[in-house]
Amino acid sequence: MKVDGGLGFGGSTDGVGGLAKLQEEAGYDGIWTAETGHDPFLPILLAAEHTETIQLGTGIAVAFARNPMTTAMTANDLQLASKGRFLLGLGSQIKPHIEKRFSMPWSHPAARMREFVLAMRAIWDNWNNGTKLDFSGEFYRHTLMTPFFSPGPNPYGPPKVFLAAVGEKMTEVCGEVCDGMLVHGFTTERYIREVTLPALERGMKAGGRDRTGFELSIPAFVVTGTNDEEMAKADVAVRGQIAFYGSTPAYATVFNLHGWDDLHPKLNAMSKQGQWKEMGEAIPDDVLNTFAVVAPPDGVAAGLKSRFGDILDRLSFYAPYAGDRDVWNGIVAELKQD
Repeated sequence: MKVDGGLGFGGSTDGVGGLAKLQEEAGYDGIWTAETGHDPFLPILLAAEHTETIQLGTGIAVAFARNPMTTAMTANDLQLASKGRFLLGLGSQIKPHIEKRFSMPWSHPAARMREFVLAMRAIWDNWNNGTKLDFSGEFYRHTLMTPFFSPGPNPYGPPKVFLAAVGEKMTEVCGEVCDGMLVHGFTTERYIREVTLPALERGMKAGGRDRTGFELSIPAFVVTGTNDEEMAKADVAVRGQIAFYGSTPAYATVFNLHGWDDLHPKLNAMSKQGQWKEMGEAIPDDVLNTFAVVAPPDGVAAGLKSRFGDILDRLSFYAPYAGDRDVWNGIVAELKQD
């Protein structure tokens, strides 16, 4: 199993080069950036300049805030700058953010995402192989590329495309047209086994593909610390993050699979009242322990392996709280042991 790190929660460029180098030296296989309070692509360029072997990916960049041409260009540049180490991780976000935050169109997200990825592949095919650009779909149309605007062939080829998904339709798209899947952090082991994997298989069948070369990755919730105070802070932070995701209608299916049908409506109502602290407190212990590995540092690796060791290809830590770097490095080393 590959183990990945991150470049700070939110993707700030502060100290990115040094942090990336430290993670490469510590044995991480990859590094992901997020699009929250900062651009997800800029830190990748800085990290590429300070590292040599570690893979660098966006986890995630919001696809529908962009278009296939601009995204293909940025991804191509980062693939070149990183000497073939870039992983383009995309996500759809949700309707209110796309329409109200980004002022972009929203409709049929799974079908639109499928077309987005296929359009990028057509663009890369034009640049790398000289194939005439002639992509016409329901949502995107790219039929013009002149030599002046073409970067030409990339010696490292196009980057791999990962897609974040929770629902079955988006997961099927991932299996059909992508190189990997970023399982949402708001996902349980049971949901992966009973919902995600069958949907992936359906998508791969539709695309005439199999799992060869395909990577399944998750940012796994972890509650850990070296003493009671650290454990308590981690507990509060992770409960709050679970509550935040659980208040979103698109993710209610995960709660419902486990029979927690009343939890989403409760959290959603609280979110509309701005009761963010209280939302975290509303997450019961059994819910926390289902979503997160809760253990001291010497028990984290075993907990993650027992849940995901037979189904995931790569894993990172979803730990929205401060932690000791040496502690996490030790967990990484243990995870990478055979």
